[in-house]
Amino acid sequence: MANIRSKIAFLCSSCGDDFPKWNGQCPSCREWGTLSEFRTTNKRVRNVIERESRSLNDILSGDPGERLSTGLKEVDRVLGGGLLSGSLILLGGNPGVGKSTLALHICSGLKRKALYISAEESEEQVALRAKRLKINPDNLFFSGENDLDGILNHLERIQPEMLIVDSIQTIMNSGLDSLPGSPSQIRDCGQRLLETAKHKNVAILIVGHVTKEGTIAGPKMLEHMVDTVLYMEGDDRYDHRMLRSAKNRFGATHEVGIFQMNETGLEEVKNPSEMFLAERSVDVAGTTIYPSLEGTRPILVEVQALVTNANYGTPQRNVNGFDYKRLGMLIAVLEKRMGLAMGTKDVFVNLVGGLKVDDPALDLSIISSIASSTMDKTVNKGVVLCGEVGLAGEVRSINRIEHRLSEAQSLGFKMALVPSSSISKSLKKLKLDIELKPISYVKDAFKLLF
Repeated sequence: MANIRSKIAFLCSSCGDDFPKWNGQCPSCREWGTLSEFRTTNKRVRNVIERESRSLNDILSGDPGERLSTGLKEVDRVLGGGLLSGSLILLGGNPGVGKSTLALHICSGLKRKALYISAEESEEQVALRAKRLKINPDNLFFSGENDLDGILNHLERIQPEMLIVDSIQTIMNSGLDSLPGSPSQIRDCGQRLLETAKHKNVAILIVGHVTKEGTIAGPKMLEHMVDTVLYMEGDDRYDHRMLRSAKNRFGATHEVGIFQMNETGLEEVKNPSEMFLAERSVDVAGTTIYPSLEGTRPILVEVQALVTNANYGTPQRNVNGFDYKRLGMLIAVLEKRMGLAMGTKDVFVNLVGGLKVDDPALDLSIISSIASSTMDKTVNKGVVLCGEVGLAGEVRSINRIEHRLSEAQSLGFKMALVPSSSISKSLKKLKLDIELKPISYVKDAFKLLF
């Protein structure tokens, strides 16, 4: 019998690199306190499968792979057209946001043989949830197995077309001397699931916990090895959920799918703009409408601003859904270029509905909302605004303006303030039934609005 030798290494939970000795600071990513000890053994010996090389012409002439529809158009949109056999997908989100519910809906809508591994709950608990959500039980198998070798045995016996692992932090490899959820366990289990997805040509969806910073727990290497990284976003104060792709090798990144949470689970929202504008404030100073673009989907969002006199020495600057530092820059432009005294004012900005936007095209809408509240003058309810604002007070061009304006027109808006440099020949050929007002500087927009 061969001797079983063990090896001690130190794994970084931030970047995934391992080192022979412990350091207070990771030599690779320079993060402090991220190295932890793990021990590996040679109990498991893998058979190396040599795969022959193929020319690119032979690969292109063959079947590139069938997309499997999940039965949910919003999920198919985020994935780039559906599930691809042999792909490894990582789904993360805060506790209770609906990750397991979404995974059950995908299994039900797939209408193919699927295996659901729930290491956090028993089969009975998952079955009760599936009954409440009215999940189609045909071709759906459950298991509460948490040992990786046992999961692969179930996979070999059932031969499903999709495998759900809920969650990766509760799966363990008995060949490692560490607890489930440790960086070494997550790294090894993720690597073996990746090999299984490629060799068995089965789609695997891994559910992952997130840290308090909002990133998926475990080594960053886990996100590098998977094909797609999805984040489920939501707030307990709202009943809608957003599925966002942070990485996608088979489709567009930053694509968004929107769902509404109710007693029967997650329901698709076909027109998110109507949902976000359902309780819109009309004829109130400090509100504007901004045509956002999430991935390839345009969504109209109400931007609210409230400016009041500061009660303390240092004025407050509070914002929800937008970059705090960029808000400070826009306030400085208002004061320096437009002559509005903001040094003694408290400024509060909110994107209604809990949406988070990092698009610079939101600048014009925010700066106009702040000015509207400061001067106590309302903005016409039929106007949308979009454009990036520079430090000189200029309004710069934005991308995909055609998609934004088409969505605004479909909801009945009559006028759009857009950057002059964004009005191209292709935009004029669309012949949109919405009046375009080209602007070059913020002062031009204020003359039209106020």
